[in-house]
Amino acid sequence: MSISRLSDRAYLALIAASAAWGIGTVVSKRAVEEIPPLALLPIQLASSLAVMAVLLAANRLPFRDPAAPAALERLGVLNPGLSYALGLLGLVSITASLAVLIWALEPLLILLLAGWFLRERLGPGLIALSLVAAAGVGLVVYDPASAGSLLGVTLTFAGVVCCAIYTTAARRWLADAQQTASIVAAQQAYALGFAMVIALIAWVAGGALWPASPSVVGLASAAGSGVLYYGLAYWMYLWALRRMPASIAAASFYLIPVFGLVASFALLDERLTTLQSIGAGVVLLAVLGIARLARHSDIPTPSTS
Repeated sequence: MSISRLSDRAYLALIAASAAWGIGTVVSKRAVEEIPPLALLPIQLASSLAVMAVLLAANRLPFRDPAAPAALERLGVLNPGLSYALGLLGLVSITASLAVLIWALEPLLILLLAGWFLRERLGPGLIALSLVAAAGVGLVVYDPASAGSLLGVTLTFAGVVCCAIYTTAARRWLADAQQTASIVAAQQAYALGFAMVIALIAWVAGGALWPASPSVVGLASAAGSGVLYYGLAYWMYLWALRRMPASIAAASFYLIPVFGLVASFALLDERLTTLQSIGAGVVLLAVLGIARLARHSDIPTPSTS
């Protein structure tokens, strides 16, 4: 089946995933103000995993997909385990806008990896529109006061690379899977185990893992951002990734800072500048252009069973 016959539900799923990631980023930034990163990640993953377990039980779905390759489930150690541990550590020493700008490199890396390892056809139109979308993200998050340490930038970029490798590998193995929700739960179980080991090592080394008196808002932000960021977002993204090439699915990542900008405006009462509004418009037009280009292409898509 070609992308032109792809159900609109896959595109809607990608939009929902981007919205969950964008809003989750804003809520997560509030949580990290009170809770150290290496303690925040296990809380987020445990909250997401608890919700996923309830949903699986309610729908009588297995916690593990027997048809899925074991390597697909273990990818959870890479992402969201290692990738977001690195990202949260990096966020401590760089501004949020700089972090978003670095994460905007992820879809470009996925584009390269998809063409290299998955042999997906990358036309000049897709590459050009992706670069335009990345430029739009730059306008959305542009802040002359953006700054950060070299260590923070390095940690964040390492997290981006982990995520790009995750998408490429997941796209290859998803064809054998049947239950997306079960895969998400299994991956997050591996990620939670990894995060707890890292937190334990940090605690043994003398690191502070828990604030003296976390507020209710801080704890709620940690749990809520986990459900949004790791539960809903990954579920929707992997569901769509099974139904389209990684190079197309990754274009939705450009929408994440746009949703984050809207969430900051709504939740944090931050004002949108003219430059940010122009950037958001550029991103939206570029992503729509990629979707239109994909619909009129003859790139084969995987089975949607």
